[in-house]
Amino acid sequence: MAETFEALVLDRVDGRTVWRLERLPVDRLPPGDVLVDVDWSCLNYKDALAITGAGKIVREFPFVPGIDFAGRVRESADPRFRPGDRVVLTGWGVGERHWGGLAELARVPGDWLLPLPEGLTTRQAMAIGTAGFTAMLAVLELAEQGLSADAGDVLVSGAAGGVGSLAVALLAGRGHRVVASTGRPELADWLRELGASEILKREVLAEPSKAPLESQRWAGAVDTVGGTTLANILKATRYRGVVTACGLAGGAEFTCTVYPFILRGVRLIGIDSVYCPRERRERVWRALVRELSPAVLERVTSEISLKEAGERAADFLSGRVRGRLVVRVQGGS
Repeated sequence: MAETFEALVLDRVDGRTVWRLERLPVDRLPPGDVLVDVDWSCLNYKDALAITGAGKIVREFPFVPGIDFAGRVRESADPRFRPGDRVVLTGWGVGERHWGGLAELARVPGDWLLPLPEGLTTRQAMAIGTAGFTAMLAVLELAEQGLSADAGDVLVSGAAGGVGSLAVALLAGRGHRVVASTGRPELADWLRELGASEILKREVLAEPSKAPLESQRWAGAVDTVGGTTLANILKATRYRGVVTACGLAGGAEFTCTVYPFILRGVRLIGIDSVYCPRERRERVWRALVRELSPAVLERVTSEISLKEAGERAADFLSGRVRGRLVVRVQGGS
């Protein structure tokens, strides 16, 4: 009998996306140089959009979602990887156009894989995942733009989410005074435990304003929300301040004048984690190992099963998830 593997499979039924757990033959996997036994995956915003069908993330069905995974190489035609090697993958369109990590097996091109960084377990790598990788990219960009720890308040929007919570911890660890914006006041103490010095109600940033500029407040910001929130952040950013943008939960479009840019020299930096070059990826992972303690990772992480990944996707989109959800696929180390 041909070997099979368990996967969370998406399909279209009567015009809507449905999910199921299914055992598939190994030969159903897409082409790739490396076959990986997946230990852990995680649930991200894109995964939730794909599983619920709320976003046009997946266009061909049936399909296995999961934009991140970590595990052990089973077979490899790529000389950089050997059976038994522990590897991690984030981005590259996996879980969007190429079958992803919410399955016991994944087959991908070797160019998309990185050796698991020394000092991390596969579970910890997925506690970080695309969310932590994106947060670290944003933090590094702020530093490279010259933002110092004594420059003033740094804002993190959507602070209770995966990217936001890890950005709070990373910035606080670098000595910044972090202001965490959230629509979930019940998580204020948790955000302070991660390093936030002040909690700002989400409504303060979500209310549209016709003013071209606001009083200068933010030396820098990590915006995970987009939309009106991003516009309001830019209006209140201090002279020569820098804002990184990496999310669109609050909308893909925003309306803003050029005044923050031409009168205050504000810099807006886009953060792309999907096609980030390999050398940059390696640098980001080294920084994450160095700056994110296992204790902080545990504080932001909850563990779920493959089945629960399907069940919790709607919760993710409605803001009922705190921090990171790691998905136990086979539970390696």
